[in-house]
Amino acid sequence: MPKLPEIARNPLAFIAARWTPSSVAVRRAALAALVMSVVIVITGGAVRLTASGLGCPTWPTCSGDSLLGTREMGIHHTIEISNRMLTYVLCATVGWAIIAIRSQPEWPRRGLYRLAWAQFWVVVFNAVWGGLTVLTKLNPYVVSFHFLLSAALITVATLTWQRLREGDASPRPLVGKPVRQLGQLLATASALLIVVGTLVSGAGPHPGDSSGSFKVRRIDVDWKTIAQLHADFAWVVVGLTVALWFVLRAVDAPIGPQHRVRELFLVLMGQGVIGYVQYFTHLPAALVDLHMFGACLVWIAVLRVLLSFRERPLTEPGESVPSAALGAPRLAEPSGRK
Repeated sequence: MPKLPEIARNPLAFIAARWTPSSVAVRRAALAALVMSVVIVITGGAVRLTASGLGCPTWPTCSGDSLLGTREMGIHHTIEISNRMLTYVLCATVGWAIIAIRSQPEWPRRGLYRLAWAQFWVVVFNAVWGGLTVLTKLNPYVVSFHFLLSAALITVATLTWQRLREGDASPRPLVGKPVRQLGQLLATASALLIVVGTLVSGAGPHPGDSSGSFKVRRIDVDWKTIAQLHADFAWVVVGLTVALWFVLRAVDAPIGPQHRVRELFLVLMGQGVIGYVQYFTHLPAALVDLHMFGACLVWIAVLRVLLSFRERPLTEPGESVPSAALGAPRLAEPSGRK
């Protein structure tokens, strides 16, 4: 049996042998994957908020045997199928990040490579779960978990992007253990804030479908009560953020963590304004979608706070730094050197 061509046997190694991206190109690829992971949340929110959740009533096809459906299916179909197609764009950006990381001159960076592949598998799983939301006729619990999987994708994408700015040595803490524990408490409260936010959406007045063929199930709680709980968690997160900033100032922490906490506080303030305005204006769709975008930014900012508490040098103490890692050209050895 003839051997398969190299590109068929190991396409990533084939590309890596012929393309060496700059560090800037690799970081841009990772950033593109992160940006698309946020964009897909915004467009997914638009699907729900424009009542287009069943614009394509079947999955994986759109209608019957048609993958894309037809224009005659109306505006809700257009919105839903556009969101589905953006999943392929997301896969392409994640694939670009995987290829760029594999082709780095600093290879192997297997931990970073595994993070990039983790993005791909989260995208695949969430795409299948998105199909389940259609098959269950927009069950609110299934829809809520769909958003939480998107938050997981943003988490992995943020970690990948951050790791590209670091080395592979063991992480060294920049702040004391009590400060790190306060940061972990902040992250836990922020995660709970996001989870409760999905419950607000699942109980609120935007069921995601306007066909009128059946009543979309909602979470059986008063949405105003759960919205108040969501607001309470938001104030807890704000309080922890302010406390963390004061602690960092008191212990004279490095400027990096202080800047990350300040950025988080500003994002929280913007998100809080949007949240209260949308509540008192009876949840207009545009503001709700903007609030979902803000939730993504809050979570990214929280992750950046945690990551700023440590550093990862290029090498372990006592090791030399490879010239490729520094971006320096590889020089030939002088002919007279023994």
